[in-house]
Amino acid sequence: MTHARTRKTSPRRRSILAALGVTSIAAGALSGCSVPAPQRPVPAADPAPGMAIASSRRAQLMQIVAHPDDDLYFMNPDTERLLDAGVPLLSVYVSAGEHTGINKIPGRHHHGPEDRPGYSSARHQGLRQAYATLIGLDKFSDWTKGVISLRGNRLAEINTLTNGHRRVELVFLNLPMHTGRRWMALPSLWRDRGVGVQTVIAKDSPLRKTVSYGHQGLIDVLVGLMEQYRPTVIQTLDPDPDIQHSDERTRKHDSEQPGYSDHADHTAVACFSWAAMVRWVAEATADGGRVPGFVAQAFRGYYNRHWPKNLPPRVLKEKAAALVPYGGDPGWECGNASGCGDYSVSGDRPLKNSKGWVRSTHHRYPGARPVVAVERTERLAAYGVLGLRAVRWRETAPGSGRWGAPDDLGGGPLAPALGSAVLEDGRQLLFGLRFAALGGRGAENRREIVLLEERAPGGDFRAWQGLGNPEYNDDRGRRIGVPVAVTAADGRVHLFVRTADKRISTRVRDVDGGWSAWRILLSEEIQDGLAAVVDRAGRVHVFAAGRDTVQHWGQESPGQDVSIRTPAPDGHGVRFPAPGGPVAALATSDGGVRLYYRQPSSPLVTSIHTDGSRQHTEATGYGPLSVAATPGGPVLLEQDLGGRPRLRTAKAALSPKGPFVITGTPALMVTGHGPTAVGIGADARPWSWQARGVAKETRPISKV
Repeated sequence: MTHARTRKTSPRRRSILAALGVTSIAAGALSGCSVPAPQRPVPAADPAPGMAIASSRRAQLMQIVAHPDDDLYFMNPDTERLLDAGVPLLSVYVSAGEHTGINKIPGRHHHGPEDRPGYSSARHQGLRQAYATLIGLDKFSDWTKGVISLRGNRLAEINTLTNGHRRVELVFLNLPMHTGRRWMALPSLWRDRGVGVQTVIAKDSPLRKTVSYGHQGLIDVLVGLMEQYRPTVIQTLDPDPDIQHSDERTRKHDSEQPGYSDHADHTAVACFSWAAMVRWVAEATADGGRVPGFVAQAFRGYYNRHWPKNLPPRVLKEKAAALVPYGGDPGWECGNASGCGDYSVSGDRPLKNSKGWVRSTHHRYPGARPVVAVERTERLAAYGVLGLRAVRWRETAPGSGRWGAPDDLGGGPLAPALGSAVLEDGRQLLFGLRFAALGGRGAENRREIVLLEERAPGGDFRAWQGLGNPEYNDDRGRRIGVPVAVTAADGRVHLFVRTADKRISTRVRDVDGGWSAWRILLSEEIQDGLAAVVDRAGRVHVFAAGRDTVQHWGQESPGQDVSIRTPAPDGHGVRFPAPGGPVAALATSDGGVRLYYRQPSSPLVTSIHTDGSRQHTEATGYGPLSVAATPGGPVLLEQDLGGRPRLRTAKAALSPKGPFVITGTPALMVTGHGPTAVGIGADARPWSWQARGVAKETRPISKV
């Protein structure tokens, strides 16, 4: 086992740790269960800024999931879009997926004897069929099967397939889903002391001996794979799923862990994955090494069951199509004696499943990536999270579209999306969701909101400041969302965060820098991905997607508290049409706000004013929207049905020439050169695309 070497703590590091309220990156239970005494914390990198950041000349995607099919259900179409762009994929499956060992065939009452190694093999074959199809080959293409050496003298099966510039490698760690003493092996491995498991050897595997795993051993293996492959994008499942209280019959039917909206294996593997990323950065930066340059993305799991579906028919069809070869058919001649897929999800069964997992793809940490600002030099500055740390990129020259090397701002480990606000004097504020403690076997598992403040516009930053958490205990505190902030006309900064109860909590910063206490805003339940805006009268508004309407909070007049506006508690006021995802908001010339958001299960966009008046828009893509004002009217930034960025005006839909690979949600900024989209590519570097002349040529999408 390899650990980061201990470094003497400098006074600067101590001041930053004190400001953040940090002791170490430690550990925590999956839920509210009673757990043993804490173990050794997972080492974290020094949070002080100024570290060198490694860069890569090639993109590499790594995804880590619990079961065969988690990637197809919860990470697509994102994975498919990256494969289409030629980004090589390493997909790591932690469990064998063997469950009861019965590969259930729909329509049959008798399925044969239990065969855990055989069922694991059949699911592996399903994955080979799915990924062969995704990279444009016949589903029965021949893969190269081999054995990969891992840290700790462990071995695992690896399957490799290439098609021109496309390459897929599947690594099967094959830890058991269940053990004789513990029904759920992976959650126990994360949570409990002294737990060890032996791997399952799938039939037709080149492996001959089982391998033992403990808590630290699994983290170590994942770190070793990260170090070997040097991914620039790491995709995981959700380490902190929503609280979900269902009756026992419904919970079991939905395969959810007690009290939370996801499978316990998903949560455990996501926690192992994030702990591995934290340790990788710590090991890499020990003794002055460079921060690995990667971006992270976490995906919701069974959460999809509980909220309006967000994929339009064409994208859903593509996503479901990848599950067809995975599910396979018992009549296929695939060359695998143990089975040709996971028959329980064969054919169109994922589309017919009432749980609806396949019908949505949700990012755990929504928001624009990166945050973009125009500096006084007229250069763009982009703020993002790289190697779990905040960074700043700057344009090499105003309007050049070229970016310099990232400056490390420290503060990690951070969730991948930042919030921001600009003070009246032009100074930038950055807000992050920090993994203040992360690990397993009973130690702390804690999240906090943190703040980074510029000393002068475009200059250096002060030390990171901890703003705490709106929740009253650490377990609830893990469920909070990405911070969103806005500066009001009176100079005060309003900060908003989704809570464990799926509502909003707010803090307000006075002009002298002091912060109020957290305050809950009443509402119905909402999703994360908040939108905050100040109208022409100086009033603060915040919007969020609910289950069947958009929730709206605002000030009656500038300087007052923000409170619920619509739907009003008395039932009066505008009730907006149902949203399929996050809301984009733009202040209008009449003192109101116009909202733009996708309709559920549709490429169409709702454009509606806070007075209830609606406008037509031709936007037809998928995913979140960004909106900005130009002299000619609003401009929308969307993702088209093929996953490419697109600017839409009342006059035209404009797409960039050449390949553009999107990871996360790009930002939209209007400069003197026109509307500019800025995103982070699969190589973990920023890209920008300027639609020159749009500001002059555009006719309004709606009157602003």
